[in-house]
Amino acid sequence: MCCVLGTDPGRDKCGIAVLNSDGEIKFQEVVATENFSEIVSGLATKFKIETVILGNGTTHKSAAEKIRELGLPLKIVDEKHTTEQARKLYWVKNPPTGWRKILPTTMLVPPQPVDALVAEILARRYLESKKSGGDLS
Repeated sequence: MCCVLGTDPGRDKCGIAVLNSDGEIKFQEVVATENFSEIVSGLATKFKIETVILGNGTTHKSAAEKIRELGLPLKIVDEKHTTEQARKLYWVKNPPTGWRKILPTTMLVPPQPVDALVAEILARRYLESKKSGGDLS
């Protein structure tokens, strides 16, 4: 079964998520940008990466160059509003506890980076567009 690798590149850290064609998460992590190439290369070897989905935000040109150097298929997509969606997704996956339960999640800030969730959202967008025959460009 082929997988897609969603990436949310940043200056200091990158979100990475590997999803199979059914949308099941196989790997998800926030990694240091300096380790990006090494980690992507390892994941490409471990999983049958069909396409790398790259958000067009901060440092995407540098990340795209690294992905091309690895010889992996690449699709650059618009990542507009993905950070907001990732913050919402964080609270779905990690419901607030204690006194935080009484606050709307829109008022809460996730206690950890959401970059890996952004990568998941980008990968899911790609998989959904592929199923519907759409284009994410």
